[in-house]
Amino acid sequence: MDLEGFAKRGLSRGHPDLEERLAEMIVEVKGERITRAHAERLAKAVLEEARATLSPRGDVFDLPVAGVTMGEFGVGSRGLGDFYAHEKIAEVIGETDAVVDSRQLDDSGAVEAGGRYIVLTVDGMHSRLSDYPFLAGFHVTRATLRDIYVMRARPVAMFSDIHLADDGDLSRLFDHLAGIAAVGELTGVPLITGSTLRIGGDMVIGDRLTGCVGAVGVSDRLSPRKDAAPGDVILMTEGAGGGTVCAAALYYGRHEVVDETMNIKFLEAASALLEQEVEIHAMTDVTNGGIRGDAKEISKTAGVKLIFQEERMARLVNRRVLEMLEDLEIDYLGVSIDALLIIAPPSSAGEIVRAVRGAGVEIDAIGRVEEGRGVELHVDGEVMDFEPRFRESAYTPIKRAVDEGPAREFLEMREKVDRAAERAIAKKRRFVERIGGGGRAA
Repeated sequence: MDLEGFAKRGLSRGHPDLEERLAEMIVEVKGERITRAHAERLAKAVLEEARATLSPRGDVFDLPVAGVTMGEFGVGSRGLGDFYAHEKIAEVIGETDAVVDSRQLDDSGAVEAGGRYIVLTVDGMHSRLSDYPFLAGFHVTRATLRDIYVMRARPVAMFSDIHLADDGDLSRLFDHLAGIAAVGELTGVPLITGSTLRIGGDMVIGDRLTGCVGAVGVSDRLSPRKDAAPGDVILMTEGAGGGTVCAAALYYGRHEVVDETMNIKFLEAASALLEQEVEIHAMTDVTNGGIRGDAKEISKTAGVKLIFQEERMARLVNRRVLEMLEDLEIDYLGVSIDALLIIAPPSSAGEIVRAVRGAGVEIDAIGRVEEGRGVELHVDGEVMDFEPRFRESAYTPIKRAVDEGPAREFLEMREKVDRAAERAIAKKRRFVERIGGGGRAA
């Protein structure tokens, strides 16, 4: 519960009895651990700070609203809006000297140092796993290591950043770390540093958990998405899902399916490939909006056309997971299934298959790369729609309710997002010039 946000909205709208309402909210959350008198003192202090920062002076605080919210634009929901927002993020960051940076839309970046590639990535834990800290830690760690492996890099170390709200029991912190460390022990990649903070300090009450896990890897060669080439074959490993499938199973009451996701098959398959000298052009994990989203990004980044055979993909999805998704009418092509997608010359396919199956993981060819642009899905001899949706497949009841709610015009929102990104770029340049040129802030 965000006390600061509530207070500032109330002050802006002139809500009466704001201090009393804040005190009631504090008592509601903290219960017997706080007296009414202390809750009232906290409410008064919250309002004092909120008033002081409601309209701060100085151009560093300038922030014209975009008029588009994260939820409205689908940021974080692995669809068209999210992909577009990440393109804008790359523009705000600007051109870098990195070998692979955010402009290529890969999930990790790479720089050259000392004759080798240093690969870096970070993943945020699945927001709906806040009440299940071990699961949240396990799956975010696995996701982070996936992003290192798909660059054909060997992960060597991890870091974590954990934020637990003010009323969160410390057991949640340790349970989350245990999930992270479990993957670390299974893969031999140590968690060596990190940060532990409260969400919003004293201004956010409740027990919400969030955070991220990052990793660094080293490599002598890379396999970014941009290197996919016409004539390549597309292979995919088996997948049983991660945080997304966990959330679907949890919030639809299919709790027994969660166990299917507790494995490191992806990491074992990718690690086996690192031991081979086989030629691979590109690799990715099937996560961002499912195969629909990943295929669209690869096509755009590499400037190629991708063609997929649906029946071959379906056979590689864990049977219990696929049955649950089909029963709940969740499009398995539009959610993360934790599979490894490999794009390589046909001459490499046999060796790749032998290496992955040698690690105990199933794999099959599911498509090909051609000249052109876009993506095709072939189903029983027919070409079907394979465009990513505005948001990923709705895999929980609340996501389905959001999808069925009112939606704003995408083009109108996109124009507002463009302007917000342009203002951020201009502000960045202004302060870089001011600070770098020795100018004095106003």
